[in-house]
Amino acid sequence: MHKIILPIITILLSGILQGCAGVMVGGAAATATALHDRRTLGVFVEDQTIEFKAAEAIAGDPNLENSRINITSYNMVALITGQTGNQALKTRAEQHVAQVDRVRRVVNELEIGSTASLGERTQNAALVAEIKFKLTMIDIPDFDPLRVKVVAERGNIYLMGLLTQAEGDAVTDLVRQISGVRHVIKVFEYY
Repeated sequence: MHKIILPIITILLSGILQGCAGVMVGGAAATATALHDRRTLGVFVEDQTIEFKAAEAIAGDPNLENSRINITSYNMVALITGQTGNQALKTRAEQHVAQVDRVRRVVNELEIGSTASLGERTQNAALVAEIKFKLTMIDIPDFDPLRVKVVAERGNIYLMGLLTQAEGDAVTDLVRQISGVRHVIKVFEYY
């Protein structure tokens, strides 16, 4: 219990002392998610740091400025999604992400081609919301849908999380049945 309370107090106090409501709300949401997670709080924070540093490295590369690249990190495994112009740019993006401290593995799912339209991105967001809602219907003891990270790109669904084999199978089976899902790509780690 002590391990959980101290980080919560630290996050909340940092928001109060800085006088920033956004930090308070963001910190509280991150804390709530971290409480349901199987990752340690340190790894949870490390994943957020990896996402920030990788995005910063990619944004600083003028060769990648016409690419649409998203980084999602879970348990220090970095997933790269989005679109870029060619294989050389795809490789370049992966190299940037692989150089970020504490990244254990990179899963490069960048598509080569035109960037997703606003309509496609809106469909992705709606699909993620539907999936997250439906994950609440999985009835497995100790399963928590907040332990599953869902990323969507043009109907391709990437699933991340630290799950049991039974949980991973149930999540995958459920997601495959949802209208609009083209492919399910598992980036789970099993414990």
